Amino acid sequence: MKKLLLGFAILYSGFIIAQDKGYFYGGFESNSQWLLEDEGINFVSPEFPDDQFRANNYLQLNYNYGSFTAGVQYESYLPNALLGYSDVYNGENGIATYYLNYKKDDLDITAGYFYEQFGSGLILRSWEDRQLGVNNAIRGVRVNFQATDNLDITGLFGQQRIGFNLSEGTIQGIDANFDLSTALKIDFIDLSLGGSYVGRYQDNEGDPTLPDNVNAVSGRLDFVKDKLYGGVEVVAESKDVIYNEGNLVSPKQYDGTAMQVNLGYAEKGLGVNYTFRRLENFNFYADREAQGNEFNDQVLNYVPALTKQQDYLLTNIYVYNAQPGLLIEPGEQRAGEVGSQVDVYYSIKKESTLGGKYGTKIAANFSYWSGLDAEYNVANRFYEADFIGSGPRLFRDINVEVKKRWTKKISSVFTFQDVIVDKGVSQGGPVGVQGDIHATVGVAEGTYRFENSKSMRLALQHLWSKDDRKNWAGATLEYNFNSNIGLYASDSYNYGGEGEIHYYNFGGSYSKGRTRVSLNYGRQRGGLICVGGVCRVVPESNGLSASINVSF
Repeated sequence: MKKLLLGFAILYSGFIIAQDKGYFYGGFESNSQWLLEDEGINFVSPEFPDDQFRANNYLQLNYNYGSFTAGVQYESYLPNALLGYSDVYNGENGIATYYLNYKKDDLDITAGYFYEQFGSGLILRSWEDRQLGVNNAIRGVRVNFQATDNLDITGLFGQQRIGFNLSEGTIQGIDANFDLSTALKIDFIDLSLGGSYVGRYQDNEGDPTLPDNVNAVSGRLDFVKDKLYGGVEVVAESKDVIYNEGNLVSPKQYDGTAMQVNLGYAEKGLGVNYTFRRLENFNFYADREAQGNEFNDQVLNYVPALTKQQDYLLTNIYVYNAQPGLLIEPGEQRAGEVGSQVDVYYSIKKESTLGGKYGTKIAANFSYWSGLDAEYNVANRFYEADFIGSGPRLFRDINVEVKKRWTKKISSVFTFQDVIVDKGVSQGGPVGVQGDIHATVGVAEGTYRFENSKSMRLALQHLWSKDDRKNWAGATLEYNFNSNIGLYASDSYNYGGEGEIHYYNFGGSYSKGRTRVSLNYGRQRGGLICVGGVCRVVPESNGLSASINVSF
């Protein structure tokens, strides 16, 4: 504790001295919970933890002076990390990341911890998401060089972060982007090319069945032509063994592939976007033994679920988690996923018959994902997959959303969803063999704006299903006294399943300048929680939670 206080004192002294030469910036975030036993959701001993209080705290300090920027992030998970986060953080605290960056003209160099993305992230993405508990920063060296007006190159080398330690594997990569249209003076279309290489070296410790090096290469092409835009990216990964949660599933080595295609059209009042993706045995981790872990630890690339990101209590129950992995076992065989989604956005003009005085916005989404259609020989651990075929359905979702403003004070949102999800995807266990869950959700939301920035929002929801936990009803009520203070109450009522359980929550927030404080009491429904298409499993719990965010 004395060392910690001394460290902050030195940083504060440096802050005062350095103000004439540069500037500091950063932020502080604290998320804590006080857990309470709850027999109604079976959150009792032995499931109930001994340490009722848990907290995740982050302090980030950065200093810029001319072309140089340095930063450090201190993290504390005392006495343990929030419920549902990786055990690697429990009871830990200290300096988690640090970096020194030099950026001038065409050169950008970082030493220490850094984040990077090549292309869409299919081959490499390191990022931080505190809500998910993901921080897979790379410690090493990163260099970006703008070689010409049309070509930029990025190279990196290092090890990935895992808690307060580093991965067993060493990562190296290079990425290049080339503006083809500018280089060739093509005016009628914008074309850009990209290519990447990422390699992992991990000592096999004398085991010839384990590859020392696993390499991946990718190529991509993007275009923009008037109102049309699109792109294609293809990745090939060299052979590796299959692990699952630290256990060697198969010493046999398999290669992997990925393909993603985007095509869109945009004009005033209308937008259409289509995405196709195929993943075959496409797990890529900084440590081979990290494959299949539920916390997204040491994952090297970014493979989110390409579906509509939902905002409501009940539309978030049955969500999709991408299934890129290969498994050849007597009880379950799968080789990856293939599917697509399409989004359509349309704005009905103001003062028209359907648009009314303020206009109407309509958004529709359709997504469909299936396992690869493949033949398996379990005895020889052999498989052969079709490019598309007719594999088992894993997820299908239809969404329609209508936003309408009726007067200056009244607006509404109506949402319809019809979703089918494989039980193994939603609840864990074997995928493609447990059957489906089919649910239909309706949401009606209304907002009324009072004088002096006051407003009230009410969202009524219902989920119909004959599967899993059957029917649900939900409601959320929010009242904002002004732009700084707001209160809310919500309840998800599972009246169709066993026990007729209420998942109630009450809370509020206060914001002032760069500071925001929030407080919540209630129950957490167990299941998948997803941010940006990346998911983790959270257990059911009850308690009081608080959050503080300060930026400076």
